[in-house]
Amino acid sequence: MQEQPWAIEVRGARVHNLQDVDVTVPLRKLVAIAGVSGSGKSSLAMGVLYAEGSRRYVEALSTYTRRRMSQAPRAAVDTVRHVPAALALRQRPGVPGVRSTFGTSTELLNVLRLLFSRLASHRCPNGHRQEPTIAVAQELDLTCPVCDVTFTPPGAESLAFNSDGACPHCTGTGVVREIDEDRLVPDPSLTIAGGAVAPWSLFGLAVMPEVVGEFGVRTDVPYADLTDEEREIVLHGPAEKRQIRVPSKAGRVFDLNFTYRNARLAVQEAMDNATTERGLNRVTRFITTQTCPTCHGTRLSPQALAPQVGGIDLAEATAKTLDDLVAWVPLVVRSLPPDMLAMAQSITGQLLGTARRLVELGLGYLSLDRASSTLSTGERQRVQLARAVRNETTGVLYVLDEPSIGLHPSNVDGLLGVVRDLLRDGNSVVLVDHDVQVLREADWLIEIGPGSGAEGGRVLATGDVTALAEDPDSLLGGFLVGREPVVVRPRAGDDEMFEHGRIHLATRPLHTVHALDLDLPQGRLTAVTGVSGSGKTTLVLESLVPALEAKNSGTRLPAWVEEVDAGSITRVNVVDATPIGVNVRSTVATYSGVLDDLRRAYAAGAEGLTASDFSYNTGSLRCPRCEGTGEISLDVQFLPDVDIACPDCGGTRYSPAASAFRRTEDGITLPGLLALTVRQAVEHVRDMRRVRTRLQALIDLGLGYLTLGEATTALSGGEAQRLKLASELDRDQANALFVLDEPSVGLHPLDVRTLLSVIGRLTDRGATVVVIEHDLDLIANADHVVDMGPGGGAAGGTIVAAGSPQEVVSAPGSLTGRYLGKHLTA
Repeated sequence: MQEQPWAIEVRGARVHNLQDVDVTVPLRKLVAIAGVSGSGKSSLAMGVLYAEGSRRYVEALSTYTRRRMSQAPRAAVDTVRHVPAALALRQRPGVPGVRSTFGTSTELLNVLRLLFSRLASHRCPNGHRQEPTIAVAQELDLTCPVCDVTFTPPGAESLAFNSDGACPHCTGTGVVREIDEDRLVPDPSLTIAGGAVAPWSLFGLAVMPEVVGEFGVRTDVPYADLTDEEREIVLHGPAEKRQIRVPSKAGRVFDLNFTYRNARLAVQEAMDNATTERGLNRVTRFITTQTCPTCHGTRLSPQALAPQVGGIDLAEATAKTLDDLVAWVPLVVRSLPPDMLAMAQSITGQLLGTARRLVELGLGYLSLDRASSTLSTGERQRVQLARAVRNETTGVLYVLDEPSIGLHPSNVDGLLGVVRDLLRDGNSVVLVDHDVQVLREADWLIEIGPGSGAEGGRVLATGDVTALAEDPDSLLGGFLVGREPVVVRPRAGDDEMFEHGRIHLATRPLHTVHALDLDLPQGRLTAVTGVSGSGKTTLVLESLVPALEAKNSGTRLPAWVEEVDAGSITRVNVVDATPIGVNVRSTVATYSGVLDDLRRAYAAGAEGLTASDFSYNTGSLRCPRCEGTGEISLDVQFLPDVDIACPDCGGTRYSPAASAFRRTEDGITLPGLLALTVRQAVEHVRDMRRVRTRLQALIDLGLGYLTLGEATTALSGGEAQRLKLASELDRDQANALFVLDEPSVGLHPLDVRTLLSVIGRLTDRGATVVVIEHDLDLIANADHVVDMGPGGGAAGGTIVAAGSPQEVVSAPGSLTGRYLGKHLTA
């Protein structure tokens, strides 16, 4: 019998910045790939291992099947041997549609519907309730003992809001979209001829003012002065034809018939015909979305709500949190007749097995009816992970991209338990991560580096934790064994914490968060911590930020904010990790503001040309083939389209003619300058003070490895977040509050130190900085910590501890404090 291969062999990997990497990846082990931001971790994991594993699996399928599947292109690598079929759990799963809920995405709702169809007390057509019976599972009709009518109890599909059980009013979405007539005429002081009816001008119905005039409506007086009858015609008039006179550009006048489109109908037709995001956005300004008044948001029809288990209906069961559901389900079995117990235990066992796994991953605070679109990326990724375990695969390579995102340290143990279950079933797991708590549990580590971009892409060290700790080339080893110091910035003492002032906030209950009362020190770094669902976002982004913005703008405070004292804060900056730019035309050079200065500088020495000619978006020197995007898309029929660097400009975005222009006789061209990293480029602009200053700010932010021409859409969340701070570092910030939402996402411990130095520059200039954070290094370096909890959802929503990191460590009820204490003494 042939011996099974023990490892994946990668030779000559050149994906992105990987520099002919040769590496061996053990199979059926937990392998962690680590390194600083931009070092090439994801290039190896996703661009080589996952890309080749998934591509080879798909290539084994028939041509007919392959044509209907999305496929990865062949990776830039010499050889990859022994790679299994691969599945990827990405860092940022796609945002689900309006019909997806936590219950549907975990498939728990499928089992719960089965439970309600098989174990419920059903109701006959005349409203009499029947006791649970095994006859339902035998697909037998029931006869009501009260009215003697025979009926068929609903099956599981009849209880689905995406199918037969949908509320007829909202069709199972739980919300209804209504046209808001007040928005159809936003400015009643305008005349109809002057554009009072907004939908007509937006949706290409410019002749409607003349058509409505043929109905006897005055179009030359303010809309506010029209009679009720005239307004009724504007809003609801009949779709009848009227003849109007239309002049042509040549001066001739034509008599034409037009069918009248009242204001409501104009919006309705635009909504029905909208096929793009832009088209939908134009319509939504006239629409209000409200909870469905028929089903009250449950999404279900009256028939689907009729079965009851344990005295509650399906909507009440799905409104329970996962923690509450796990406690409720066993009670159901006890109330059933003996002949139903075997079936009930089978159904509830399946339900509890999945639910408990999700609870271990820290999702016990979520209810099954929670819309999937409202889940965080970390929550959605954990749902994916739990589903992978439930499928009980074997021989599969799972590639996990930053699975610790959004996880409180207390939930990392649950994550590792799920990973061990995958390994126990005979799978292999490769994860890209920066969390030391996760990396310490790896069977094998591969460290990529030493730097980022062109300065990375090499294998620094491989082996277990001990091997990396002893390897002099490893940048990570000291953090794995606690050799590196945790606290690396001076923190304010208790007696000086509030010497620059304070921000006071008092709130009423909101969501699952109780009434809160807290003070934040000005000019300091505050970390808001707690398990997922504990109320961090509600406190900071839904209460503190809007309260301060309302206070400074003189508008009404949010209804749930009782009081806010902004101190000296007059400016609030929320810096999140959302991607920068919407397409490849947004680059580091354009976002940082240096490209305009560079274009003017190059145009100054180019006779007959202006700065506009040096624009790769619209200028005369842009590459005509790729039109300044730097890449083209190849159609390879049944294989996926392949994006490659433009063969004419080599990805520079400029035509060859641009290479004729230099600022100095022996200087570099603009395309050549944009191809350099920020750190390299600064040497070529020593004489351009403003450009040099802005590039130096990027270097100080730890982004010196980015190329000037790099598309901002390709940046990681952490890179995007730091780039957004570039223009703020050298300004007086005494009146500013910066809110950073999980700024440590994707950051190596060394990158966290860089982030801390950036935050230090802000606080040195008087800024108040609040971070929503799970990373223990960042929390340990905060001046002040506000720990929410103690649990998530209904079990959280209070301030468990507030004070210095040491005070939080000493707080008996603080889960964060418990893990922070271990980290500080590791």
